[in-house]
Amino acid sequence: MVPIPAEYMPDFWNQVSSESPLVELTCLLPNGIIILLSENYNATLSEIKEDLWEKASRFPLFGKLHDMSVYIFKIINSMAEEEELIDESRRINDIRPIGGVLIITECRGNSTDNSINVAIGHLIGKGLQDFDALNSTEINDFRFKMRKVGDEIFKQRHKGTWLDKLLHQFPPRVAKIDKVCNQFSRESMQIRIYCKSEYDIPESTKEILQHRFDFEVDCSSTPNKLLEMVLSKRATVLNIKNQKILEYVLKICGRDEYLLGYYPLLQFQYIQDCLSYSERPSFLIVHVDRIPVVNSIYANIDPLESRKSRTSYNLSNTLRKKKNMKSSWDINDSYAITLCTASRLNCDSKKQTELGIQVGLFHGGKPLCQPLKTDERTVNESNEISFDVSLEFDIQICNMTRNAKLCFAIYEVNKYSKGTKPKKMKETRESQINPIAWANTSVFDFKGQLRTGAMTLYLWTYAEDIMSDDVLHPLGTVVSNPNTEYATALTLVFKSYTNDQPVIYPSVEEVMEYANIVEENEHKCIVCSTGIGRNKDLCLKLYYLDNVDDLHDQDRNNIWAHRRLWMHRNPDLFPRLLMCLDWNKREEFSQVAVLVRHLPKLSIEKALELLDYAYADQDVRSFAVRCLMDMSDEDLLLYLLQLVQAIKHEMYLESDLVNFLIQRALTNQRIGHFLFWHLRSEMQVQSVSVRFGLILEAYCRGSQENIPDFQKQLKFVEKLKSLSDIVSKRKDKEKARAAVKEYLSTCGEIDNLRSPLDPGIRCNSIKVERCKVMDSKMKPLWIVYESSDKEFVDDDIYIIFKNGDDLRQDMLTLQMIKIMDKLWRSEGLDLRMNPYNCISLEHRVGMIEVVLNAETIANIQKEKSFTPTASFKKGPILSWLKDYNRTENSLKQAIQEFTLSCAGYCVATYVLGIADRHSDNIMVKRTGQLFHIDFGHILGHFKEKFGIKRERVPFVLTHDFVYVINKGQKTQQGPVLEFKIFQDYCERAFMVLRKHGNLILSLFSMMISTGLPELSSEKDLQYLKETLVLSKTDAEALAHFRAKFDEALTNSWKTSLNWASHNIAKNNKA
Repeated sequence: MVPIPAEYMPDFWNQVSSESPLVELTCLLPNGIIILLSENYNATLSEIKEDLWEKASRFPLFGKLHDMSVYIFKIINSMAEEEELIDESRRINDIRPIGGVLIITECRGNSTDNSINVAIGHLIGKGLQDFDALNSTEINDFRFKMRKVGDEIFKQRHKGTWLDKLLHQFPPRVAKIDKVCNQFSRESMQIRIYCKSEYDIPESTKEILQHRFDFEVDCSSTPNKLLEMVLSKRATVLNIKNQKILEYVLKICGRDEYLLGYYPLLQFQYIQDCLSYSERPSFLIVHVDRIPVVNSIYANIDPLESRKSRTSYNLSNTLRKKKNMKSSWDINDSYAITLCTASRLNCDSKKQTELGIQVGLFHGGKPLCQPLKTDERTVNESNEISFDVSLEFDIQICNMTRNAKLCFAIYEVNKYSKGTKPKKMKETRESQINPIAWANTSVFDFKGQLRTGAMTLYLWTYAEDIMSDDVLHPLGTVVSNPNTEYATALTLVFKSYTNDQPVIYPSVEEVMEYANIVEENEHKCIVCSTGIGRNKDLCLKLYYLDNVDDLHDQDRNNIWAHRRLWMHRNPDLFPRLLMCLDWNKREEFSQVAVLVRHLPKLSIEKALELLDYAYADQDVRSFAVRCLMDMSDEDLLLYLLQLVQAIKHEMYLESDLVNFLIQRALTNQRIGHFLFWHLRSEMQVQSVSVRFGLILEAYCRGSQENIPDFQKQLKFVEKLKSLSDIVSKRKDKEKARAAVKEYLSTCGEIDNLRSPLDPGIRCNSIKVERCKVMDSKMKPLWIVYESSDKEFVDDDIYIIFKNGDDLRQDMLTLQMIKIMDKLWRSEGLDLRMNPYNCISLEHRVGMIEVVLNAETIANIQKEKSFTPTASFKKGPILSWLKDYNRTENSLKQAIQEFTLSCAGYCVATYVLGIADRHSDNIMVKRTGQLFHIDFGHILGHFKEKFGIKRERVPFVLTHDFVYVINKGQKTQQGPVLEFKIFQDYCERAFMVLRKHGNLILSLFSMMISTGLPELSSEKDLQYLKETLVLSKTDAEALAHFRAKFDEALTNSWKTSLNWASHNIAKNNKA
């Protein structure tokens, strides 16, 4: 007879006492694993769960489990009934489960509505079940925490007022009043107000016909004051009574945007734009009940807080857990790994190829010690190599940073004859090697635990566009290649330094305690009053130095020793100071945790710099995000492109930067819109598809009311992609146009959608008869929509849809022009820039805003002169402007617009190295504004033919441009006054950009990870350093720019010659 287990005996729990306090518990996990736990009989359920999860992490299938708070305990009680244990502060001895069996089960109601999961999966382009299938603890932990963030923001929004909900869904564009706008602050402006019955009180039986009122108001007035004036006049004219100001708002005609808040009218971006373009602002008076504020779908779903178990974690739990762990700072052993096998190697085994592996330890892009290499070995017939070699690095565990990473590269060694080195070959002292695959991984996992045991890494193919001279690729992702079936695999073992005891990185409190002790000892050795004069010289040198590595070691040590003094006098030098410390010495890198807690908040410019890949320390990146917390919504949108790219430099899924972006996106629909598309446009990139997909899931789940809008936009993109494919097969122009009209006439489901280019614009219905195929190579689609406020706005909505062109570089260039314009305006310089909207939606798919009433220089020259030498003639542009500006004042204004905008684009194209400038990608509006389009080549990547650069001038300043600037005056007696003023505009614009040169460099540096062919390494930033001449004094820099200006003017005939060649070639093709 089989004996009954002791725990099933009736007196089992009676035998447990203080003398015999341990009880054996059998825990049944939902992933199918059974774990035996030995616990104190007074342990609470929360303590048991914590120990259970810690032990389960060492068992298989742990990745199947979510965060522990998603689960509750279930037992069979003494009445032989199932019982769920919600209160986890209860002690196991009070519960006494039969047999000591604890069943861990998911909280009821935790599974979300399947239709929402399907909708989110379709929106992000990846099924949510794919995340589950990865069996990753880090992914599960991130999803749980982000869901919690979404729930918290939802609760705040749900409790908010109607106005709070309106501000979230229709956020007003509020901008700072810069020096340019400030000139209007004491002036009045003409405003037009429309009112119509269908926008008024729903219950009203009174028919309010469409009326229009004109007002003159001060720019300093508020929306409420304007609304009072409108309601008062309307009540008088239409005999309406009992109007309440709180029941009405002013809607911008043609936009899903309202004048909300207590800002001066001049602070609204729409008002600033109208004043800038001398247009009359127009509004529609709308009753609040007519505004379609969408209630969140969340309202029908139980908040996460109400479902999860009531846990009572406290300090004793943490202390109890730490007793079972060892600090990495207590281990003085050298860091070591064992390389086992490399398989599925992409090489020809018949050629007796020799392969080796190089491994390095890095913090950001900085090596922590010398990299190590295996000996080269021959690939066997199975395309495998067995190494079984241990590598011990010259760095102790205690001196490794929290964000240290291991970088691997498998390389091929071949002997080539002189002059036959392949493109990817890297020079070494011993030989030439050809890197074929690489991978990176973190030394500590996302919980701060030192990796130990076996691991298989799936490597990435070494791409041709990796321009680094090094074999290792520390800038690359720490994500393993998801194509596990075909990718090269590397098996390795991380050395274990304890007997089954986890090794963790010390807490922030422990790091700061150690840092304070080190600093006290340093002060005993440093006399702070010495070397101050020398420090002033070093300060200037450090500020303008391109590379801190160029500093002498003694200077760097001196700078670091006086760090407190530096931070007190000039906090903006903090990014440079971080370059002076040794990241392989904890005595130095531990100080960072102290410094960031005593620094004042830095400017946006400096905070963005700290989010570059070079700054890997978590404390530094968290500090940078804290500096951005007070950033306005408009500033956040301006820099969102770089902030999304900065996510790629985060070591782990969860970070302060990701939390910051998700929270701001969930509180402002406009930010959420662009975050959604910036992330989704890169979902096809395997190295970021999981990370970006998880962020998209978090955003969509927390903003479910916006899912229908995104679904419609996605349908719009899919339909136009299909149409583009159809059109590309029609070689005949007329047949292509017929195909466009036929296809769009059946696409009613893409009516009434928010424009992906600008969520503030609602497109009503497609004007099929006005849509067409454009003539360029990729056959872009010209799409025309009717405005949602067509009764009050005459302008239609024009969109260019491109399929086959990578618009990311255009998007970056246009963003930089917007930033330049903002910098100039902050200095009182309005150069009438026209950075139109552009967005990348998918791989080689995107949209561009159409600038109306504008023509290319080529077409203007062709219109005014049919000869091939039209590009050499002075008069066409001025003559064309006269056609559309027939009065003396309007022509004078158009020439002024041309002069200002030409100055702005001359400087912008010079600094950014915008190439391939010809007469078909420079345009002029009828109002005189000049602007550039098509930014396929930047940073000085000028086109060449037969090894000779086609463009040999710093920027475009042709004789016909000068003729307009001079108002058609002859210049035999030297430059006229108008041209001197133009040159002064250029010089002022250049000096402003140079003043903010580090910001421009930082923004481009943050985009290196994008994968743009012309911005793939730090070498590509060299062009910006050369144009901005940051190492020179202001006087030297101005002299440098004047020389470039003279060069552009003197050699303008070369530009005209290029344009003539371009026009002839284009006509021949036609």
